[in-house]
Amino acid sequence: MTSADSAERYRSLRVAVLIAGLAAALGACTHTSQEATTASIPNDYRLRHPIAIQEANRTVNIFVGNTRGGLSASQRADVVGLASVWLREGTGAIVAEAPMGTSNARAAADSLREVRSLLTAAGVPPRGIIVRHYHPADPRLFATIRLTYPQIAAVAGPCGVWPEDLGPSIKNKGYLDNKPYWNFGCASQRNLAAMVDNPSDLVQPRPETPTYTARRTYALDKYRQGQSSATVYPDADKSKISSVGQ
Repeated sequence: MTSADSAERYRSLRVAVLIAGLAAALGACTHTSQEATTASIPNDYRLRHPIAIQEANRTVNIFVGNTRGGLSASQRADVVGLASVWLREGTGAIVAEAPMGTSNARAAADSLREVRSLLTAAGVPPRGIIVRHYHPADPRLFATIRLTYPQIAAVAGPCGVWPEDLGPSIKNKGYLDNKPYWNFGCASQRNLAAMVDNPSDLVQPRPETPTYTARRTYALDKYRQGQSSATVYPDADKSKISSVGQ
């Protein structure tokens, strides 16, 4: 073999190595692009169905009969309870809507005056109550006095969205990817949003409340004296049915 043949074989081998490296690089780029496409839908249900903090309306309906002309004891409790909750979490005025053109319109107007007096007595300022009248859209539905006010609420969803089939089909091309379906976890997120008392707790912790100075002083005195600072209840042993394990 001559030196010219050796040089030619060396050049051919070098070109083959360069082609193989270029193919591997292109394959890696294609694989990365595919991962980015499939990762656009998050696998974590908390990212697919996040709990959002929004301003939503809370409505209390008061049913008034045709000839009642006043509130019952339970309805008065509902109005007073709404006023106390509004003072704590309301972000806007209370809109009181009474029906017009219905058989109970006159009784509702009389009951609305009682509603306003209860709200005012509970601490709602006059500028915090807006009175309106409405015509029921559906005459088949019973017209009520509607008390509505905005508040900060936690919401999630909507649930029940099925963009793909659960089983193997033409639409569900990622059936073999072993990933959770889209609607998975939506109900849990929605229930958690409905149960939380203060939506701001999902964003930031509450500030600490002031300490009970008398109890803290008593516990520190016990600690200085080398005594137990645990609370002892004198009637704690009366509910026991056995002393096994003591």
